[in-house]
Amino acid sequence: MDRKAGTDGPPGDSGVAGRAADIRAGDSAALARAITGLENDAPAAHALLDALRDRIGRAHVVGITGVPSAGKSTLINALLGVYAARGRRVAVAAVDPSSPVSGGAVLGDRIRMSEAGAADSVFIRSLAARGHGGGLARTTRHVVDLLDAAGFDVVIVETVGAGQSDVDIAALADTTVVVCPPGLGDDIQAIKAGILEIADLLVVNKADIAHADRTERELGEMLHLRARREGWSVRVLRTVATTGDGVAALVDAMAAHAAAVGVGRRARGRGDGVDAAPPVPIGERLRGLAGRDAYIAHNGIELVESGEGTAVVRLRIEAQHLNFNGNCHGGAVFTLADSAFGLASNSRGVIAAGIDAHITFQVAVRAGDVLTARATELSLSRKLAIYRVDVTRQDGAVVSCFTGTVYVTTRAHAASLA
Repeated sequence: MDRKAGTDGPPGDSGVAGRAADIRAGDSAALARAITGLENDAPAAHALLDALRDRIGRAHVVGITGVPSAGKSTLINALLGVYAARGRRVAVAAVDPSSPVSGGAVLGDRIRMSEAGAADSVFIRSLAARGHGGGLARTTRHVVDLLDAAGFDVVIVETVGAGQSDVDIAALADTTVVVCPPGLGDDIQAIKAGILEIADLLVVNKADIAHADRTERELGEMLHLRARREGWSVRVLRTVATTGDGVAALVDAMAAHAAAVGVGRRARGRGDGVDAAPPVPIGERLRGLAGRDAYIAHNGIELVESGEGTAVVRLRIEAQHLNFNGNCHGGAVFTLADSAFGLASNSRGVIAAGIDAHITFQVAVRAGDVLTARATELSLSRKLAIYRVDVTRQDGAVVSCFTGTVYVTTRAHAASLA
């Protein structure tokens, strides 16, 4: 497999079926062009994905995430060496920060993987985050589908340096590995409610330097406070990516997790085990939910638009929404954003419970202003969904940005929404 083939050439004239056949055959140039088409929203890109749908769901998708400078890229380079030695075909989708000049990927991750990336059994692609939250790029899920369809045994997704709420990878990966450097100290407390809780495996990388023992112990103690997962016990491992120590054991642990819980979760969707919701149109369902919410009514919030995974609500700022400084109370803005978040996340007819939310405030709001909050679904798995809510003023000014995560239950909403 020639991963050095050009990545930005024209899509060719062989048609969707021909390009799909090339990707099935492992043509890296065709694969690279298809990924570029996805990133550029080319008209035929999603038709190509549809043509490959029967091949999606076979690869073991591994998410590698963690705080900046944890050594994720160097660890992936070491993982690629182990996989290559075992005869496994591996693809990497490395989400890089965006260049402030070109908007493209900075390519720092790809440079650190250059040694193992030269193998014929390895394909590496950098994706620019382009401001997309959650640690992933907008097209990451579709890129993973293409790599899966191309026949790779393992697809590794590396997130950008992740913070507490950057948990999108949990909705995409079959196995989520959170990499921690020694000496996290109080930072463990700061991030344990976010990315540490999505880990299937916790890895203390750079374990040959000071404080590795302490970090391993603190992570192990944290696990005692978490609910046990069905079919799997989260493990803490140690690696030294620069020497390869512990890397083979990590590969074995990831394979054990895949054997325990299966692969292809994102392709299966939420179809198995979820109680079917009554056939109520989405708009009617959300109007019913909003109408039953006394807090929404008390604050004068109006539902103006709805759809699968989305909701738009509006609020005119009145005297009761103002704080002691005469500006709109931050709680009122949060309530508006949270209302859009709650309605969007419950749009599919099963109950979604909020477990995490973060909000920023950009501009002041005064009496008479009309605020609109638009909630958009960023990712969805059988158990977790992540949403972004943008709150804007009538003049288009961005007032607030809100991100929230919900736990998706299997309980249907009441059949009657009257």
